[in-house]
Amino acid sequence: MKHRYRHPSMALALAVSLVGTVSAQEVVREGVSTEYQTFDLVRVASGLSHPWAVAFLPDGRQLVTERSEGMVVIEDGTQTRVTGLPDFHATNQGGMLDVVLHPDYENNGWIYITYSRGDRRGTVPALIRARLDGHELVDVEPLFESNEYTRPGRHYGSRVVFLEDGTLLMTIGDRGAEPPRAQDTLDHSGSVVRLNDDGFVPDDNPFVGDDAYAPEIHAYGLRNIQGIALHPGTGEVWATDHGPRGGDELNLIEAGNNYGWPTVTLGRDYRTEEAFPDAEARHKEGMVEPVFEFLPTLAPSGLAVVDSDRFSAWEGNLLAGGLRAQRILRLVVEDQTVIHAEELLHGDVGRVRDVRQGPDGYIYVLSDESDGGLYRLEPR
Repeated sequence: MKHRYRHPSMALALAVSLVGTVSAQEVVREGVSTEYQTFDLVRVASGLSHPWAVAFLPDGRQLVTERSEGMVVIEDGTQTRVTGLPDFHATNQGGMLDVVLHPDYENNGWIYITYSRGDRRGTVPALIRARLDGHELVDVEPLFESNEYTRPGRHYGSRVVFLEDGTLLMTIGDRGAEPPRAQDTLDHSGSVVRLNDDGFVPDDNPFVGDDAYAPEIHAYGLRNIQGIALHPGTGEVWATDHGPRGGDELNLIEAGNNYGWPTVTLGRDYRTEEAFPDAEARHKEGMVEPVFEFLPTLAPSGLAVVDSDRFSAWEGNLLAGGLRAQRILRLVVEDQTVIHAEELLHGDVGRVRDVRQGPDGYIYVLSDESDGGLYRLEPR
């Protein structure tokens, strides 16, 4: 049986506006030296308001979401605001969030967007798809929203990745107020959901037919995944999850797994640094442990797998962005074990919100600042 969530009508923006123009190809740092690769750090765009995600159109333009402002198209340094967006709720950590192109975008034109949707009950992470006509979203289709409205507006998760079979994964945070919801298998909060590209539930989801689980759930027991990536060589799905004080995790996401939050956690209570109050232990049988714990705290957001001739020395490595840490960690993984880590761009761009490899083979980085920027790593 297939399931789908339907939404009420969506309020649409009405006018196209030119945001501004910045100089393209502005070199911020030349000859950044790392263990195996030297690169230039190039600012592609500035003046972005807390940008959250970047996607790359086939014609060379970039789509960038701004958490509280919406979305812009960047073309040769010129930023133009996108209209036709859903009515999003930009409070606290909510707003316009992820943006991802369908793998067959050149034939179907679908763009997938996550955002926080709100009403008198609170907010939920939601997913739509639409097409871009000039600078306007058209053919907008609501696909999914989490099944429990929540206050306050925290821990949305909301990263999207397409799998090799054409389905997609969307991460949903535990929403912050009641962490044990991540262990409630009828609540989407604290989970990764798997959907067909039209928003329906795949028949082979791990819990389809089990009344004790929401059928969309692919994996659960997670706190707030804001980095997820498909490894093109292995088909593995890697994700970075925020811990409380400490306990930031790198996880290998597999169908049906319970990753333990908050029953087990390596993190501590924010106020006391004692054991997290909802935790029973640091480890527990039947709950999957992280592959790697980020120490010191990374506050992870944005994750990319390097698969580019331009960065052949980093082939297969993970690049994990850090908000509080203001850096990227390059992780070398062998046999599902992190064997080496290197710090990149410490403090060079500020809080790192997103890390993506573009279709041109360059690495792109978004900084989560009120005057944020889109940066490109160009190897020498």
